[in-house]
Amino acid sequence: MGPRTSSYQRILYLIAAFKLFKALVLIAVGVGALKLLNKDLATEVYRWANAFRVDPDNHYVQRLLERFSFLDDDKKLKELSVGTFFYAALFLTEGTGLLLRKHWAEYFTVIVTGSFIPLESYELIRRASCIRGTVLLLNAAVVVYLAVHLWRDRGSRG
Repeated sequence: MGPRTSSYQRILYLIAAFKLFKALVLIAVGVGALKLLNKDLATEVYRWANAFRVDPDNHYVQRLLERFSFLDDDKKLKELSVGTFFYAALFLTEGTGLLLRKHWAEYFTVIVTGSFIPLESYELIRRASCIRGTVLLLNAAVVVYLAVHLWRDRGSRG
């Protein structure tokens, strides 16, 4: 039996769901960045902290403000939103193609996801976190899994 078994299809659906989830998160970030245009970021963070009944002087709220302090003007917010929408489009393309069981989407996913691994590795080394490590491991597993199956599929056809 070739690599197109039902277990392979189930794993492709899982990968597609992972890609589509990442796309939705990025779309939410992009929309959020656009909604912050022409607004004071610190005021908005404090407003949200109050809405969720979190002390605005809370350590986590202050860290959030520090992390987003680079978004001090509308130009940077626009750049952030454009970047997130671009990456969301890539993930939507991968996820939709895999969901529709398109063979090109498997190659596309290996290339795109593989191209992010050096950047993700650098970010993990620069600032290690459990989330970054998990995303890197998941993406590496996706690339290896698809590449091996594409290689086997190529060999069985040739």
